[in-house]
Amino acid sequence: MKTGFIVVNAYTGSEHELNQPHRLQAELFELGVRTETVRNSPAVLQKEGDFCIYLDKDKYYARLLERRMRLFNRASAIEICDDKFLTYLALEGFPQPKTVPSLLCYTQGTPVSGALLKEAEKLGYPLVVKECFGSLGQQVYLAKNREELEELSSKLQGKPHLYQEFIRESAGRDLRVICIGGKAVACMKRTSDSDFRSNAELGGRGEPYAAEEEALALSEAVARRLCLDYCGIDLLFGKEGYLVCEVNSNAFFGTIERVTGINIAALYARHIVSEIYKNEL
Repeated sequence: MKTGFIVVNAYTGSEHELNQPHRLQAELFELGVRTETVRNSPAVLQKEGDFCIYLDKDKYYARLLERRMRLFNRASAIEICDDKFLTYLALEGFPQPKTVPSLLCYTQGTPVSGALLKEAEKLGYPLVVKECFGSLGQQVYLAKNREELEELSSKLQGKPHLYQEFIRESAGRDLRVICIGGKAVACMKRTSDSDFRSNAELGGRGEPYAAEEEALALSEAVARRLCLDYCGIDLLFGKEGYLVCEVNSNAFFGTIERVTGINIAALYARHIVSEIYKNEL
């Protein structure tokens, strides 16, 4: 019997987040694979199966699980995508907004480095301030002047974060491209009329978008560079072409399925079955 399991975060209580594993479970069942969805815990390290779809960001348990079986995505890919500055470094040579990392601080309450602020200001105002760990756009801020930059930097002093060039041409809009097995399979344009962030969770709306070959080729190259089985890549509209903004290893697909009519869960399930059972589709 073909079997696998799906791991979600130990503490998630969101039905929105649980839609992903439920959809994948149903599509895998149609392909003759039985799976169950479990919360992350020490018990998952004793589970048996042909593979694991890892929908958590806990890099330690991902590494431990990967000693025993194939993970989708692989532990190293999840780890890189979860840290926005590691993503930036891994994509050296790709078009990206100019970015400056924060300095690691072990002592709360100490003044923010003047040299760091001076370097960040070279990006120009407004500039984007991002926590390195975060999702759904909720840990992304905009500093419009020195006062706001100092305030945000002080607030984030004890957290890894970065400063990024604000791409004016893309304010409130971007592209989300889903790649599976290194191939772009769906694309939507996300737009917000009230926020510089276009995330659907923050009020942005999605619409199908016939992406140019440039956007698709860039997304596929990113997915291959990071060795991702599945991902959502966010592209910004730059003056001279697309820029890679972020890469999401566990990108939610509910909105893009609804908007485009493409069955992302089925495509991902087929990729997994093809990888694990080879020519049995």
